[in-house]
Amino acid sequence: MRLEFEVPDEVLHELLDPVPIPRMVHARYHMATPAAVVDIDAAVGEQVRRPEVSGAIKPGHRVAIGVGSRGVARVAEITAALVRALRGIGAEPFVIPTMGSHGGATAEGQREVLTHLGVTEKRVGAPIHSSMETVEIGRTADGISVRLDRHALEADHIVFVGRVKPHTAFRGPYESGLAKMIAIGLGKQSGAAACHAAGFGDMGRRVPLIAAVALARAPIRFGLAVLENAYDQPYKILAVPGERILADEPELLLEAKAAMPSLPFAALDVLVIDELGKNISGDGADPNITGRYATPFAAGGPVVNKQVVLDLTEATDGNANGLGIADFTTVRAARKVDWARTYPNALTSTVAQPVALPMVLPSDRLALAAALLTCNAVDRPPRLLRIVNTLHLGELLLSESLLEEARADGRLELLDQPAAPPFDENGNLRDLAALAPAHG
Repeated sequence: MRLEFEVPDEVLHELLDPVPIPRMVHARYHMATPAAVVDIDAAVGEQVRRPEVSGAIKPGHRVAIGVGSRGVARVAEITAALVRALRGIGAEPFVIPTMGSHGGATAEGQREVLTHLGVTEKRVGAPIHSSMETVEIGRTADGISVRLDRHALEADHIVFVGRVKPHTAFRGPYESGLAKMIAIGLGKQSGAAACHAAGFGDMGRRVPLIAAVALARAPIRFGLAVLENAYDQPYKILAVPGERILADEPELLLEAKAAMPSLPFAALDVLVIDELGKNISGDGADPNITGRYATPFAAGGPVVNKQVVLDLTEATDGNANGLGIADFTTVRAARKVDWARTYPNALTSTVAQPVALPMVLPSDRLALAAALLTCNAVDRPPRLLRIVNTLHLGELLLSESLLEEARADGRLELLDQPAAPPFDENGNLRDLAALAPAHG
């Protein structure tokens, strides 16, 4: 299900063409951050070989490896390394999608999500078994049904890969991480619905309650916790035994928060984001970076008056969850939205705003003009910042009005002189990602 619509170009040009777009400067953002893991295979193998991690896994045992949809850098490489490590001790691993309701809450959709992330049978060296069927294994003390993936429960052991990071919609000792991968990821759509039923205000309580039942009743051997640095690279890979997950995760979350990147400006009139996608954040763009949240149960980040999203990532496959947090977007982004893949997130999470459609403009230039016209910066030049996405902040474009602050910030390296944004003949911008070198 995709929408086709016409945007009134003539009227919009009349209103928005006169709006000046500020000159911009390309800057490189040097963020202090832990060094990335160089050898993923060695790091994963070392963790899996620890006796307290894999001692119960014997030759011939079938091991289900849960892999989610969140933006875990090098996830295919990490999964392949985990497969090799398990095979090295004689186990027979297979992969299962571990992503709640993502992928349109269908088995094929979840397999496609893994494919977009590079997790294919050929790439990781193991079969992928995708199903939305779950089995109830127990209930919490207050009656919440705890259900886990059928394929996982049929294995001798369950392990999973999970990035530990701050959640985008609630706060607590367990946010996005190992406990949530158990409660929601392994629980599939039914697990996600159970966690979200009372809203995000109760998620901090429900996630560990449900995870505790699963850890007591299911053969969950370990979670492979991944912590990432400010350049979207794993700097710590740690196998946490099942019996230690609830005890150890809060400290890992605090460490992950300390390593999170942030924008170099506390207040912006307009934030322009080149691309949004589920492979970047559950909310398309991480609110911990943008300061734009869909619920009142999380906070932090800059104060942003108007937000513009120019496009969707290819890997999001039409899932535009989070687009509704923006104020303006483009026709090319809106026409990529697959509502059948997008709406299940809102229906499962019970939060509708992220799947709303913001004001749609025919081009990047008109989208920026609309944001500038409505940002109410009437007594000063507008403060505008452009980023690739919330995982890649190393390359920025900033307006002249931010130059004084930028020069005083030792983390920012100004690379050129102020210049008009490089719009093409269609009013669209040159790809900012092309300016960004790889970081390690």
